[in-house]
Amino acid sequence: MNTHMPSALRRAACVFLAALLCLSFMAPTVAEAAVTQADIDALKKEASSLSSKKSELKNQLSALSEDKDEAMKKKDLLDEQCAVIQEEIDNVNAQISQYETLIAQTEQQISETEEKEQAQYELFCRRVRAMEENGTVSYWEVIFKATSFADLLSRIDFINEIMDYDERVIQDLKDLQAQLAEEKSALEESKAAQEEAKQELSSRKAELQAQLDEAIALMKKIQSQSDVYQDTLDALAQEEDEIQAQIVKKSQELAAQQAAGNNTSGGNASTGVVTSWMGSGGYMWPEKASKKINSPFGSRSSPGGIGSTNHKGVDIGGVGYTTQVLASKAGTVIVSQRSRSYGEYVVVSHGSGNTTLYAHMSKRLVSAGQKVQQGQVLGITGSTGNSTGPHLHFEITEGGIRVDPLQYLTGYVKNW
Repeated sequence: MNTHMPSALRRAACVFLAALLCLSFMAPTVAEAAVTQADIDALKKEASSLSSKKSELKNQLSALSEDKDEAMKKKDLLDEQCAVIQEEIDNVNAQISQYETLIAQTEQQISETEEKEQAQYELFCRRVRAMEENGTVSYWEVIFKATSFADLLSRIDFINEIMDYDERVIQDLKDLQAQLAEEKSALEESKAAQEEAKQELSSRKAELQAQLDEAIALMKKIQSQSDVYQDTLDALAQEEDEIQAQIVKKSQELAAQQAAGNNTSGGNASTGVVTSWMGSGGYMWPEKASKKINSPFGSRSSPGGIGSTNHKGVDIGGVGYTTQVLASKAGTVIVSQRSRSYGEYVVVSHGSGNTTLYAHMSKRLVSAGQKVQQGQVLGITGSTGNSTGPHLHFEITEGGIRVDPLQYLTGYVKNW
């Protein structure tokens, strides 16, 4: 009885230690907001869909004739294709970013696994030394010292548990070594895939620039050959007038709805606008990259240098394809769409008959019906629609009549 209890205690202790070691070495590390390969595969699936959409637009472009009446349709398709390529660029950038996170996670896992593997290897070495020092004879000595049959069985169980524990030590070491090899292989695959994505990004950027150049060249051709494309230019001017009539109507309808519901459009709540970009009359500059005015309000020479047009707003230059377009005043978005004249454009209503229009953007980031604060991002500058280069066309309407924005945009630089 006295010898049986110590054996049972030793057996229980051995099992507990073995379980504890297994838990400490083999328990997985839980990562917060971890990126998985499945997340990246979802982006790749989206990229495949974008590629198909781009091919479809390319086929539509190829089917167009060189007839002058098809010119604006071609420009429209080129703008759409540029937008798709930009989406591809955004997608690849997201892939690169997620690979960056995945690589960092894997490197951390490898570091942790190496620590576990080293600890397990040291444990393995200690067990080997113990077996060399004790040998098989010591096991027989333990058995021969049994004082009863029950004690003999207990001692045999104890020796078996030691042997099982030693086998687990060896197996755990092998498992950790296999895990380490797998993690290192995954790391190399992720690095190679990220490098491939970076090369694709460079290719997509070059493709986008080529498409933008083609679209701008087409519009410059239309503007410079006004005698040949007069019908096209007249159609664009007519579309702008029709859009303005719709804007006035929608603005009045919104004001009536708000009056009926005793609601407001949002007022001119402060959003931390930098004072130097704040104009007068409650308007601020609709971007913060440039104060260059390439083309003023009213009569002007056409961008191609031939003839003249009645410009309904101002063109702000010094911007590219990444500048944020900001709401000049707080209000409600009443239009967010594409047209052949304005390209991607947004209109914000600030009350009955008072609106601002932002045109030729490469991307719109708000929807009709959305309330916006002064300085809120509406989109990104570009050269869509009737445009011969990246700029922001900006209009202000008061009392249903378009007015010169330069009476409010202070500190502008004359660039015409």
